[in-house]
Amino acid sequence: MKFREDINALRAIAVASVVVFHFNHSWLPGGFAGVDVFFVISGFLMTMIVVKGLEKENFSILSFYIARVKRIIPALSVLCFTLLIFGLFFISPIDYLNLGKHAAASLSFVSNMVYWSESNYFNPSSNEKWLLHTWSLSVEWQFYLIYPLALVFLKKVLTFRQLKFVVLCGTVLAFMFSVFVTIKSSSAAYFLLPTRAWQMLAGGLVFLYPLSIKDCFRPQLQLTGLILIIISFFIFSSSTPWPGYASLIPIIGSCMVLASNSDSKLVSNNIAHSLGKWSYSIYLWHWPIVVAGYYFELGPYWWLVGIPLSILLGALSYKYIESKTLKDYHLDNFKVLLRPLPFAIVVALSGMAIFYTNGLLHRFSQSEQLLVKSALEAKDDWNYPKPNMEIAGLEIRFIKGSSDKNLLVMGASHVEQLYPYVKSLENKYNIYFLTQSGCFVTPSMKNPKWGCSDLQNYKKLLDKIKFEKVLTSFYSFNSYLPTSTSQRNSEKLIRIKEFDNFMLVLKSKVREIFLLTGEPKGTEFDPVFAVRNKLPDSIAETQVRINYSEHEEALTKLKNIDDINIIDPIAYLCQNKQCKTRDEKRGFYYRDNNHMRPWYSIHANSYLNNIFLL
Repeated sequence: MKFREDINALRAIAVASVVVFHFNHSWLPGGFAGVDVFFVISGFLMTMIVVKGLEKENFSILSFYIARVKRIIPALSVLCFTLLIFGLFFISPIDYLNLGKHAAASLSFVSNMVYWSESNYFNPSSNEKWLLHTWSLSVEWQFYLIYPLALVFLKKVLTFRQLKFVVLCGTVLAFMFSVFVTIKSSSAAYFLLPTRAWQMLAGGLVFLYPLSIKDCFRPQLQLTGLILIIISFFIFSSSTPWPGYASLIPIIGSCMVLASNSDSKLVSNNIAHSLGKWSYSIYLWHWPIVVAGYYFELGPYWWLVGIPLSILLGALSYKYIESKTLKDYHLDNFKVLLRPLPFAIVVALSGMAIFYTNGLLHRFSQSEQLLVKSALEAKDDWNYPKPNMEIAGLEIRFIKGSSDKNLLVMGASHVEQLYPYVKSLENKYNIYFLTQSGCFVTPSMKNPKWGCSDLQNYKKLLDKIKFEKVLTSFYSFNSYLPTSTSQRNSEKLIRIKEFDNFMLVLKSKVREIFLLTGEPKGTEFDPVFAVRNKLPDSIAETQVRINYSEHEEALTKLKNIDDINIIDPIAYLCQNKQCKTRDEKRGFYYRDNNHMRPWYSIHANSYLNNIFLL
């Protein structure tokens, strides 16, 4: 196949959109769709390679995989190797052990599954994961492993026409499955192959079902496709369920550009040619540069350095790694070690060694080792069991008491963290936990990642069970509010009104109501961040209270909180105007910057005893 400028230009557009999106989401809120464009291109090229080989009866599975190894692994291995060396000197051991794990996952092409498993509510920010972007390479590689085998098998049992129809049906079914999973679990849909396969299959359909287009219409078809792709970069955002129905727009646009097969002036220019040629290496290097800006707090203008640096490193990687062989560097004598697969295996094993030695922790002093080990124990320390009861369609965590009196605990994760404490008591009340992480009881509050219907439908539970007391929290009042001042203020007024209505409902149903305002929080409490930045073991109470300024203002505007028992956890959990974050014996109090570990919950929440103990 002769070099196609339109495919190269698609690569350029895709990588440019992803790079811009990662350096500043607000500039190109839907720039992540560039990855979808890459998937379409991959599906088109892989289908073309395999089907043409099958038609000529000279297709070799082994040759296909060897070509993919030579194309993908060298630059990726060098990136991982460079980051492991860099991390040894400049990254904290907690982050270094994660880098080792992620390097091994990236080079074994399972990083998408690893990141999916880590993408829970409490997981560290994506900006702390130096190789997060390799999830898409893992998806593509998994597709490369399965797709050619499937086509070879189908070609043996079906006619070519039937094979094309099977791929068409498979694409439609895979799309429907992707939409379904996106609704049910957006994280799984985003990271995993089964929900991404249709995008690559869509590219394959362009090759399998070529359109008969007059030459005069090809540029128009191409232009329309480019417009659809570019529009998607602006009309979607990270809150858009993806890859659901919405991703059809960039996928269809990409397919239109491929189907047009036109080297018009739109796609045939020096900038598009260079960016497209370097696109894979630019993609590899840009994300670690983004993470470096966040990790080392290089400021909001890091993009001025980061974007040009991404392009420069991409160009150098293409010139000296992608386009070279060992012979070019006269390294034939080291080919046993430096060939793509052996080198990747060595780097992956090194990553695993780093992971299993806690980031080569033995390098540090005994006191530093103890602090790091405490942080490692803390970051995954959480105890909130799965629901064990369903009432009126609502999922409940129930603790049986020794009397017939009932107590309701409701809210988000800052109520969930009370569970170990409540469970440790000799409860006479029957305790009902109605909670949803990242949610607030007011119906106007929407979590972009999952629904809050259980918590917001609390009336169903109140109609079924008579409660003596209710304990709830005001912590999530300002969660997911708009960033613009006018919209934010407007949304806050709506939530205040809705919370007033919530208080009225509770008053009509429950004898005694308790409202927690919010526990101490801040970066000093985050074990990983504290170790990384060598933060002190306490934070000033005045600083902690600044985090709740919006909450305090909202509380003054509530009209229906008379006779409500308002409890200020900060007043109980901080002493002498200081809020401790850890102690020498038990280590860190929190698992992140705002959630208590189970042992600390049991220890610290005794100030609530008068609520739970009869």
